[in-house]
Amino acid sequence: MKQEILETRRKEHKRNKAMKKSVRFLFGRIVITVLCLLIQILWFVFIINELNDYYAAFSTVMRVLSLILVFKINERETNPGYKIVWTVAILALPIFGALLYIGFGRSGVSLKTARRYEAVCKKYETYLNANDDILNELIEKHKRIGIQSRYIRNQSAYPVYRNTDITYYGMADDILEDLKSALRSAKQYIFMEYYAIQDASIFGEIEEILLEKVKEGVKVRIIYDDFGSISYVGPKFMRRLNEQGIECRVFNPLVPFFYVFMNNRDHRKITIVDGKVSFNGGFNLADEYFNRTHPYGKWKDTGIRLTGDAVRSHVVMFLQMWHFIKETEEDCKRYFPEETYKAIEQEGFVQPYVDSPLDNERVGENVYLGIIKNAKDYVYIYTPYLIIDDQMTDSLCLAAKSGIDVRIVTPGIPDKKFIYMVTQSYYQPLLEAGVKIYEYLPGFIHSKCFISDDVVSVVGSINLDYRSLNLQFESATYLYKIKAIEAIKQDFMETFSQSKEVTLNKTRKRNIMERMVQCILRLFAPLM
Repeated sequence: MKQEILETRRKEHKRNKAMKKSVRFLFGRIVITVLCLLIQILWFVFIINELNDYYAAFSTVMRVLSLILVFKINERETNPGYKIVWTVAILALPIFGALLYIGFGRSGVSLKTARRYEAVCKKYETYLNANDDILNELIEKHKRIGIQSRYIRNQSAYPVYRNTDITYYGMADDILEDLKSALRSAKQYIFMEYYAIQDASIFGEIEEILLEKVKEGVKVRIIYDDFGSISYVGPKFMRRLNEQGIECRVFNPLVPFFYVFMNNRDHRKITIVDGKVSFNGGFNLADEYFNRTHPYGKWKDTGIRLTGDAVRSHVVMFLQMWHFIKETEEDCKRYFPEETYKAIEQEGFVQPYVDSPLDNERVGENVYLGIIKNAKDYVYIYTPYLIIDDQMTDSLCLAAKSGIDVRIVTPGIPDKKFIYMVTQSYYQPLLEAGVKIYEYLPGFIHSKCFISDDVVSVVGSINLDYRSLNLQFESATYLYKIKAIEAIKQDFMETFSQSKEVTLNKTRKRNIMERMVQCILRLFAPLM
């Protein structure tokens, strides 16, 4: 009898929990935001209906405005594929296409805001301490690699360093204990910047450490992207952190009725402790990234730990974003340690860098293209999404046709099915050129990593898709002749063994309906 009562209570508790979850979802920010968007669309339909008597004049005006908008889009220095898809959409459907572009296509950032971001970046670049002797040494050792490093320095302002030790992690699960250990060691400050933070198990463990450090007098600051975290946290989360002494700022907050889907998001993932140790990679602070939950099978993410001189660049990155969100007068010299670090590794070169959507320079894509172009033996790639432009496609195909061993690993279990279908639509031309494509059988691969010829690698947050390469704030670390590259190579080899190689025959056997859907989705690939 007692057992039956307990079982009844458990079932009742489960029902109540499910009901509360449904209520929270119903009134959650995602639903409210979508409702606001629908209200705006319905309002616009109502206005058009009211103007029905003036349809001819209204239609003419809209077509003229659409042409002006197309001219404005095509004069911008942006991806050609991006221009084409918006030009077609707006000219074919002047009213709907223009609205779609206003909501999803433009950056949503005014010229004044872009200039303010540039001014903030310039202000904090003075702390980078660029050393041209190191760059010149790299150019002497390997001219092509040195030239690419110089491009990164010239376009993103971030210099190349030596005297830095690198630890590579093939799974986010392996990062967690080292990350928590570094947080516990903090004496002065902790800076954390992430696209997505989930108020759940993983962050709960981290928050507990952060609160202990706050009590010890350590300055703790957190930045997270509002859109990236929209399904995980709400405004109460930020208020809670601030009330507990953890300074928190939200990048690009979503405001219903205004810029509901602003395109420029902070997709970076960085943790810094005392300016001595930093972490960078593809993982966010959410449970699935560390395989506490398994919505898409086993989740594979990669990252690195930096110890030494190159950490300075991550400090500058964070300060730039922190003061861009809200300018605050403070002495930032204290965030750069005066004591010197003696690295165990003396040979390699390390260059953290950023890619901004506000400078019309696709640093992330150009670095990837440079690695492909400079390859002599092989290029191996991890990417969760493969939505690439003609230039990237041509570079990958040309490398494979030239006898370079080009391999790409994509997910076996997708997190977004439509985007996965677009990813698969790029397989056939790559396979026909000799590129090898593998799907990670255990689950979803979220890693963003390049490696070539056992000497150069990039680990960071930059996906092979239009959003990462054109619209988002990203970060990555360029490595040359670092010992950790051996571990990266070994991780790739193990991942190939856990993956299924995609055959050209299979891609050719797609049915007509599947090909049609993929063809339509490919048309809108630059919007994904």
